[in-house]
Amino acid sequence: MRHRLEELLVRFVMLLVRPLPMRTVRAIGHRLGRLAFYFDNSRRRVALTNLQHAFPSRSRAEIEEIARAMFAHFAAVLLELLKFATLTDAEMHELVDVEGADRVNQAYQQGRGVLFMTGHFGYWEEQGMMLALHTKPVSVLARPLDNPYLHEMLERIRSRTGNTVIYRQGAVRRILRELAANRGVAMLIDQHLHTPDAIYVDFFRRPAATTSAMGALAARTGAAVIPSFGYPIEGGRYRFVYDHPIEPPRDDTPEGIRDFTQRCTDVLEMYVRRNPELWLWMHRRWRDSPQRPGDEAAVPEARVDV
Repeated sequence: MRHRLEELLVRFVMLLVRPLPMRTVRAIGHRLGRLAFYFDNSRRRVALTNLQHAFPSRSRAEIEEIARAMFAHFAAVLLELLKFATLTDAEMHELVDVEGADRVNQAYQQGRGVLFMTGHFGYWEEQGMMLALHTKPVSVLARPLDNPYLHEMLERIRSRTGNTVIYRQGAVRRILRELAANRGVAMLIDQHLHTPDAIYVDFFRRPAATTSAMGALAARTGAAVIPSFGYPIEGGRYRFVYDHPIEPPRDDTPEGIRDFTQRCTDVLEMYVRRNPELWLWMHRRWRDSPQRPGDEAAVPEARVDV
């Protein structure tokens, strides 16, 4: 019953935002998010603690303002995704500026597929949807939602423009098939991992358990790895950036995979430092102590977690 009620609530919100301009949807989301900052005590505490560790030289007032802006941004992200999913392809194009599409096309010309690296930053869901329209459809690696009705709804949204969704079970084989067919796969690299496949790399000067799948896949297939980030711009519009490909792993040894994963994480950190309010600071990214002497990078056949 709770799952059904959650689904009905989301559908009701989608109906409410559908006729509104995107700039209005974003403004409503910002207001709701700033309100949530004062009521969601647990997530607010996590966000403030993470920000204090990441920016030790900033004042308490600055940290709190970043956290409020972050709450505002992610409330807008949720509302805008519901609105974005109702648009036609032409309407989506009108809202989006693209930077670096030529880099994506050049990567595909190599014939080994493309790995799109991103994190919970900006508008990653909308950017994934638009990839199918300004380049070609990709596969999106994702976790299933606990609510089966919302899970089905989100999968329809993600595949709205022709993309497919890959979940954990059998993920590596499917990803290898996609890359071998010179198709793209999008992955998030900024969630804490509980599995033995995690490796520890530095993120904001603190060890963070990180997936090694991106490095293992790049080493095995030779696929280009392109950092991808989506920004909000004025008027309820978006700017989607495809940065220069990250230099591939020097080899598929644990040290080579760790070095590559660190370089990917460094790129993500660079973007987050420029716009900290656009990253998900309420996620408990730093949880355990690393076991540096014995942690092994995942081999390409290992399970993929996102």
